[in-house]
Amino acid sequence: MLEMTREEFEELVAEALDRIPPELTRLMDNVAVFVEDEPPADDPELLGLYEGTPLTERGEWYAGVLPDRITIYRNPTLRMCEDRESVVAETEVTVVHEIAHHFGIDDERLHALGYG
Repeated sequence: MLEMTREEFEELVAEALDRIPPELTRLMDNVAVFVEDEPPADDPELLGLYEGTPLTERGEWYAGVLPDRITIYRNPTLRMCEDRESVVAETEVTVVHEIAHHFGIDDERLHALGYG
């Protein structure tokens, strides 16, 4: 497995977030991004996870709720990548993928757009 500290990986996630166009980040609402080392045991290859209510599904009832949660998993990413450059690229794709879920874009559409 490629070696990278948690701090280095968190910095890559922050850099990926910084590359999201400002016109999109302004629209993000009530969402927090976290880095964890390992995904849930029942899905050990999971790179990222969005938990919450997509913007497209929020209605008048949506108030006073906990923030949506995007989690990026460090170790599965490091296990699948051969070098730092591929970790950077995979982290960026994963961050975009999970943010897209926040905007209500499903996996099928993401795959069609090239964000497998």
